[in-house]
Amino acid sequence: MITGKILRDAFISAANSISNNKKKVDELNVFPVPDGDTGTNMSMTLANAKKELELMPDSTTVSDVAKVMASGLLRGARGNSGVITSLLFKGFDKALAGKAEADTALLADALDIGVSKAYKAVMKPTEGTILTVARLSAAKAKQVCQDVTDISEFWEIVCREAEAVLDTTPELLPTLKKAGVVDAGGKGLCIIFRAMGKVFAGEKMVESETSVKSAEPVTVETFSSVVGEFDEEIHFTYCTEYIVKKAHGCDDAIKLRAYLETIGDCVVVVEDDEIIKVHVHTNNPGLAIEKGLEFGSMNLPKIENMRYQHEEKLKESTVNVSSSNKAYAYAVPENEYGFVAVASGEGIEEMFKDAGADCIVKGGQTMNPSTEDILAAIQSCPAHTVFVLPNNKNIIMAAEQAVKLADRRVCVLQTRTIPQGIAALLAFDPSADYASNSSEMTRAFERVKTGQITFAARDSEFDGQKIKEGEVLALDNGKLAFVEEDVGKAAYRLIKKLVSSDSEFITIIYGSGISEDEAEELRAKVEEKFGQRLDVSLLSGGQPVYYYIISVE
Repeated sequence: MITGKILRDAFISAANSISNNKKKVDELNVFPVPDGDTGTNMSMTLANAKKELELMPDSTTVSDVAKVMASGLLRGARGNSGVITSLLFKGFDKALAGKAEADTALLADALDIGVSKAYKAVMKPTEGTILTVARLSAAKAKQVCQDVTDISEFWEIVCREAEAVLDTTPELLPTLKKAGVVDAGGKGLCIIFRAMGKVFAGEKMVESETSVKSAEPVTVETFSSVVGEFDEEIHFTYCTEYIVKKAHGCDDAIKLRAYLETIGDCVVVVEDDEIIKVHVHTNNPGLAIEKGLEFGSMNLPKIENMRYQHEEKLKESTVNVSSSNKAYAYAVPENEYGFVAVASGEGIEEMFKDAGADCIVKGGQTMNPSTEDILAAIQSCPAHTVFVLPNNKNIIMAAEQAVKLADRRVCVLQTRTIPQGIAALLAFDPSADYASNSSEMTRAFERVKTGQITFAARDSEFDGQKIKEGEVLALDNGKLAFVEEDVGKAAYRLIKKLVSSDSEFITIIYGSGISEDEAEELRAKVEEKFGQRLDVSLLSGGQPVYYYIISVE
């Protein structure tokens, strides 16, 4: 059997290990474009849960650990790999609910439920990825859990199966075989499993190699500074704090914490021999106080409406753009429709605002925002229905997870590029109903051809072509079209490839790495070639990563 402490430490060990190895996992990505890579996204996702787990006492239950872990992962999920990882561990929350300890059968159930949730969330599951590694290792767990009751031995079998499946991923996915690598997400999951196994075997947890120190154990004395970390969290309305003077024979305060977790979040419950200090964000402060009275007499209760406080704090600030993605003020729905767009670059952000976006989430390539970032933006739109434009294929899944957490209707349009997002937003008709707009906006962005000029982040081989770090890459609707040495030549060549007989508009958006003179030179060349029959526009996007983003409609 494993206790809550063991499960907590196992997951912290996993978070540290994937953080230590994120670069190795990133380097397994087949496509060499600079991106919010797999290892980085998985590391950031686990780190969000780790910081909350480190606040939990040794006396915690596996149920409490699994609940906090699942919540932290879901809200911190970044990129497709991060979202899938969060869903795999959501199975622990479901399987261990109400349990003080867990045996091999419960762990097998947890893995099985997690795999089911992950597969359901992916529209077209691809075998040879993290999903395959998770599915077959979970199947092995179910197969042996009744006969193998020793946790360490059981988990070793799970790890070996995961690693064996990982080795087969190149045979299942041709792109991996061509590149000579295993699946990056699957490798990340194996690293996570191995680090958990160290703790299950009674060894020390993997330590973080970064200079950031883990949170110190929470005590009554450090309570105030700890709860201060939650000042920006507004998932529940009322910040409730109180002190309970313990009654004679008072039960373990972990029972109080367990209850509070069911009615709120950001729960901190610490005790010494005489008192219990409580902090919780909840929509039911009366219930939180009533439960506390079961443990003794109460002193100094404090209830604050965080939404009022936050709105006052940000009254003079714009809600439209937040540099940190953390300062969105909650807005009560008033309008029928609202819009959230993910974008990076001052010029591009202005384009979205001019087109009608209420809120911009800063992000894109190399900066995949979390589910929590997107959720906060959705909640800041004063609208009953919010359309979300992810504008990047690696952000769509995180946006879709936010749908389940929002208190209003949310429609995530599957926009994969900035031009697609702009086209969708411009197609919105305020006089049309929800279904019509959803359909028309989708049709609008699907008509857009997108070209992107970027650089190779590392040496690699893709589709039989050797690519050197720093070379210029031309992407045709997300797929590698060719490699060049000169940025301007690459952009002109790509535009010629994108234009067809029915094209009407060419929009060239230049990034932070391109001077105005360079951009004007390209525009003049394109005008000379296509100006007589096509409308050519040049805009300063200021975007990182991409020298040029090109839209052809």
